Amino acid sequence: MAFGRRKSDRVQFAHQHAVNLMAVDGTWSRVCVLKDISVTGAKLEVEGSTDVLTSRKFFLVLSSTGLAFRRCQSVWLDGPAAGVHFIHDKRKSAS
Repeated sequence: MAFGRRKSDRVQFAHQHAVNLMAVDGTWSRVCVLKDISVTGAKLEVEGSTDVLTSRKFFLVLSSTGLAFRRCQSVWLDGPAAGVHFIHDKRKSAS
């Protein structure tokens, strides 16, 4: 269901899914809980300081091996809650 200003349908989870945020250069990481997700973005609950999210661009690591991830940018912060938008590589989608 799309709601608010969201353009894509979101999947909300009944159980907590632990994921990680990591800086593009690997200098920081944060554990967080994936609250909902869509094709275009996600809502997260971040453990620890959200100050690092001011860097705007980082990776959302979805698997423990690091093989499933999305490059994203911070859209909004409200305490431990954060909204992120996935950045898609235009070069890949053009082929």
